Formats: sequence, C-alpha cells, structure tokens
Amino acid sequence: MKKVSIIIVNWNGIFHLRKCLPGLNKINYPNFEIIVVDNASTDGSIEYIKKNYPKIKIIVNKKNLGFAGGNNVGYKKTTGDYILFLNNDTTVTNNFVTKLVNKIGEDSRYAGVQAKILSMDNNNRLDSVGAFLTNTGFLYHYGYYQLNKKSYDKIKLLYTAKGACMLFRRAVIESVGLFDGDFFAYFEETDFCHRVWLAGYTIGYAPEAIIYHKIGGTSNNMNNAFIQFHSFKNRINSYIKNLGPIELIKILPLHLLLCEIAAIIFIIRNRFDLFIGINKAIYWNIRNIKNTLRKRRIIQTKIRKIKDKDLMTIIKRNPPVRYYYYLFAKSLIGYYED
Repeated sequence: MKKVSIIIVNWNGIFHLRKCLPGLNKINYPNFEIIVVDNASTDGSIEYIKKNYPKIKIIVNKKNLGFAGGNNVGYKKTTGDYILFLNNDTTVTNNFVTKLVNKIGEDSRYAGVQAKILSMDNNNRLDSVGAFLTNTGFLYHYGYYQLNKKSYDKIKLLYTAKGACMLFRRAVIESVGLFDGDFFAYFEETDFCHRVWLAGYTIGYAPEAIIYHKIGGTSNNMNNAFIQFHSFKNRINSYIKNLGPIELIKILPLHLLLCEIAAIIFIIRNRFDLFIGINKAIYWNIRNIKNTLRKRRIIQTKIRKIKDKDLMTIIKRNPPVRYYYYLFAKSLIGYYED
C-alpha cells in the first residue's frame, strides 16, 4: 500500500482548520501522513493543531511564504509515494484519498489527478473541473459554479488540476520540480502542471473522489490589488517559461493587450488599485526577464519532451465570449482564481 503525504498550507486559517481536519481523521485510506505548513499565523492555529491533532506534523515558517513557498517547504518533509495538496478551506469525504489513488493507478501516464471539487456553500454546484488553456491566455475554469451534472464527469484529461485538491506522484515532482518560489500565490499549480505536460505525462480527473471547497475562502483575507498583481504576474511569467516560440507569439501579445484593456476598464470603474496591480505585474516581468529566460532554457532543453503542436490539441479549449465577462466580473468584486 503506497503512502500518501497530505500537505496543507495555513495562514490564519483556524476557522477553516476546524472544519477541515476532523474529516481527515475519518478517511479510510490506511497509509497516510498529514503535514500542516503554517505561514506565520497569529490566530492560534498552531496551538489548536497541537492540542487536538498531536499526530499531525507541523512546520512553522517565520514569515508568510504563500501557497507556493509553503508547499515547497512542506514537500521537503514528506515521505509518501504520492503527494496530496489540499487547501485548508476544504472538507472531505472519507474515501476521497482511496479514489484518487485508484484513479492515478489506472494509467502509468497519469502524473497526477484532481478530485471532484464541489462548492461548500452549495453542494449541488461545482467549484470547477480543472482548467484549460485558451487563445487569450486566460484560463477556462471548466464547469465553474455549474450544476453538478453527469456530463462534467466525462472529462478525462485536464491542462491544470486545481491546487485545492490534487494528488501527484513523487517521482514526477522530482523530475520536473514543484512550485516556482517566485510565484507566492496564484497560478503556481498551473505553471507546475504545464511542466508536467511538457515532460510527457498527463493529468487526469477523478470524479469519484469528492471534496467540498469554500470558493474564495482563502482569497477573502487578501487585498484584491495584491491578488491581481500576483495572478497577472505569474500567468505572464509562466507562459514566457513554458510555451514554445510559436504559441508564445500567438498567445502572449494578445494576452498583454487584454491585460491593458482590463486595466483601463478598472480605471473607468474607479479601481485605480487594480490598474496599478496589473501594470506592476507586467513591469515585474520586464524587470526579471533575465531570470525568467534562464528558467525557460532549463524547461525547454531539459524538461520538454513533447511539441506544442501535439500538446495544444489536448490542453486548449476556448470558452464562449460571455465567459470572459464573468471572469472580469469576479475580479471586480474581489475574487479571482488563476
């Protein structure tokens, strides 16, 4: 029986932990460990875990390293054959780990799999069924907040699993690396999944493994301009590193144009903070281009084993135009998840 290491990154999330951790005590998979990485919480999270869940491994960071940095630190302490990344703002079913392990075992090409993630506030609706790349560079969060219909269970492969609940093989992580430490939060799992695809693996969907996610639960504690900065910054950076020359030329210029259009819309809506956040994201990428190109060389020469012309037919889907209206509407009210 292969061991599963469950990593949960926490930052002032005691409210979420009180809902998340009890369910993990009831899962029926016999061989697992739980590692909570605390990003310098001040709300009593550490004390709560020590008192109520003494078997959980706790890593205490001196500062907030974000989702990317926190998981990278936690990964170094894992001993499992599979690594399960789980948000603290989730609740789980008792067989979800078993179902994830069963699914990833169906195909040796699966590097990882995502659970079916339902809305915690409305169990009849999906969070999303992973995401796909689009011609605009914005992700298509497939099934976002749609009714939980059987038709969504037919999806087999995903461009990117959602970091709220995804299981990956340790061997794959060792070969392609985990999260980019420059990302802090947002788009880190997509950047990682893109490398997984480039290395010749696939990422599957396990609708039998069910969990519930408080949509935007973690984001509610963050300033929206801060979210926009990291989301736009990381997305642009990921494409520069991972896309081949042709796809980069096709996607990046259009994406940057749409970013500036979004920024102008935010000015019209009197959201100067969001306008500044987007342009800071672009400037960050210009300022750090040498380091980004260094990472790109490593990815393109040492990790890439599949050509974009073969990959895009699998990982790219283009949503209807109305999808983009809702995408930017979310960012205006303070929830944006890429």
